[in-house]
Amino acid sequence: MTSKWKTISVATVLAMLSLGSSLAEAAGVLTIGRREDSTTFDPIKTAQNVDNWVFSNVFDVLVRVDKTGTKLEPGLAESWTISDDGLTYTFTMRDAKFSDGSPITAGDAAFSLLRIRDNEGSLWSDSYKVVETAEAADDKTLVVKLKTPSAPFLSTLALPNVSVLSKKGLESAGEEAFAEMPIASSGAFTVKEWRRGDRVILEKNPNFWQADRVKLDGVEWISVPDDNTRMLNVQAGELDTAIFVPFSRVEELKKDPNLAVHIDTSTREDHLLINHERGALAKKEVRQALDMAIDKKAIVDTVTFGLGEVANSYIPKGSLYHYADNYQYPYDPAKAKAMLAEAGAADLSLDYIVNAGSEVDEQIAVLLQQQLAKAGITVNLQKVDPSQSWDMLVAGDYDISVMYWTNDILDADQKTTFVLGHDTNMNYMTRYKSDTVKDMVAAARLELDAAKREALYIEIQKAAKDDVHWIDLYYSPYINVSRKTVENFYQNPLGRFFLEDTVKN
Repeated sequence: MTSKWKTISVATVLAMLSLGSSLAEAAGVLTIGRREDSTTFDPIKTAQNVDNWVFSNVFDVLVRVDKTGTKLEPGLAESWTISDDGLTYTFTMRDAKFSDGSPITAGDAAFSLLRIRDNEGSLWSDSYKVVETAEAADDKTLVVKLKTPSAPFLSTLALPNVSVLSKKGLESAGEEAFAEMPIASSGAFTVKEWRRGDRVILEKNPNFWQADRVKLDGVEWISVPDDNTRMLNVQAGELDTAIFVPFSRVEELKKDPNLAVHIDTSTREDHLLINHERGALAKKEVRQALDMAIDKKAIVDTVTFGLGEVANSYIPKGSLYHYADNYQYPYDPAKAKAMLAEAGAADLSLDYIVNAGSEVDEQIAVLLQQQLAKAGITVNLQKVDPSQSWDMLVAGDYDISVMYWTNDILDADQKTTFVLGHDTNMNYMTRYKSDTVKDMVAAARLELDAAKREALYIEIQKAAKDDVHWIDLYYSPYINVSRKTVENFYQNPLGRFFLEDTVKN
């Protein structure tokens, strides 16, 4: 215990130096502590919350999700009509400008939509292949024609990754330069500076179409990887806010009269990713045995302090088409061990990538290591910096790893396509392959009858569970903390921070 607190104390001092008191104390500049640094400012080339949650206030979209996270509302498109056959969407652009003062036109919107569909680096291309054409009839009129009717199409336009970018700005800067320092932003804030490994510094965009709504002069997203250090920074007033509050710290922080703990409804699901291309993990029976060897209830009780709930599907509870009666593998390490022997994997050894500095991830890793050992499985824990783990997943340099997902749009198609029916990103890096499931995912996207569509999603959830595309662990709320000097620090169920409404006193 003593050595632990000595370590934290040193880390705190270093973090204080890193934060920079002059910036942290600046009036009207909100500081937010988070684990990881951003990875890019090119929206189509990432699928990480660490990026998307910043994008939502740097870029704007045609159609938004409201504060409740339950309905769509106008964004840069102030209105739209849909043809009777469901194939043609006509959007009327509002009078709005990019941060450089140039007008946001239908041409920019068409460019952004076609780019996420066609660019070789896009992680989201499969979700937009339904688009046949996207053209500007004039500067204020965007006409999008689909190949087939699509139930989720309107919802997909609220995805931060399909934000409206400046065609002129991106092409003049070049993709690589834009990804480092986006120019001509369309959202509430612009990127002033990105100090890699440290912080992203945003400042108010005076040309934002809702500039009068924005009270902050700027925002700093500061990387503080260690959970304990991040909480201590907020308690000491060195940070205004922090996200990813560890479950174990909630009650303690609630007792601090200077702090407000925010427990917001979420669409978060934590799960164990499995690399289907690594040895015995290619066998469904081996993956099923893994699922049976994990005591999810013990993880929820030990790690989440009662704030989590055992997950039974990749579609989170409370979301559209969640199947409440989906099958759950019983906890049975003895049977799991027998199944592994039968599958020729009695001496299974797995490399487990763990995000270092995350109290919860590290706790889960130790629990899973102990639980899987009862089924004869050796788990080798490899702690890596959170900024490295994503690259390792992409490269396939792992066997298992606990990650999490939050929905970005209202429709179930986004997550379903990304984790089960997606070629571009290897089904969220699991390398899972099922032509049957992929066909069902495509069919569900096209089905306009609500009852038939729900039936398809139920079958998809059943099939995914049977195949063990990954192992569902638990659902949990967003848990953030802020100083009492901060008002309206809020995250909706889809993860969006409404920083345009936040006030720092």
